[in-house]
Amino acid sequence: MCAVFIVLMGGIVFICVDRMEVWFTTVAFFAGAITSMFCGFLGMRVATYSNYRTTLAAKTSLGAAFKTAYRAGCVMGFTLVAVSMNVLLLLIYVYKNMMNIDDSSKVDNYYYDIFEAVAGYGLGGSTVALFARVGGGIFTKAADIGSDLVGKV
Repeated sequence: MCAVFIVLMGGIVFICVDRMEVWFTTVAFFAGAITSMFCGFLGMRVATYSNYRTTLAAKTSLGAAFKTAYRAGCVMGFTLVAVSMNVLLLLIYVYKNMMNIDDSSKVDNYYYDIFEAVAGYGLGGSTVALFARVGGGIFTKAADIGSDLVGKV
């Protein structure tokens, strides 16, 4: 369902962008959607593994459980931001080379076209995040169960 929606939204992005960077914006939209799906998958994996490790650490002490949960949150946060920023940086470098834009301060808006094209990246990531927000109730319930287990232990 998410893939169908992304393809339809990609078509709408392609139709609605009226500048020369229509292909760049559409590719950035798909890159943002794929990056968001990958980060969601990675986040769920880390959350699932850290959930049972936190439960196991709670058997020994509350401090060990907190330390495990905190470190897992740090890993998730830093990893997801790093993946997203690296893909965005790669898009900017590739687009800069494809559009033949050099670092020249003679022109006032020499990065305008790149950032117009890269705006699709944020739209793609936000679109998938909406699906994750709606469908995340199952994972939220699983996290609640995990926290209940830690509290009971």
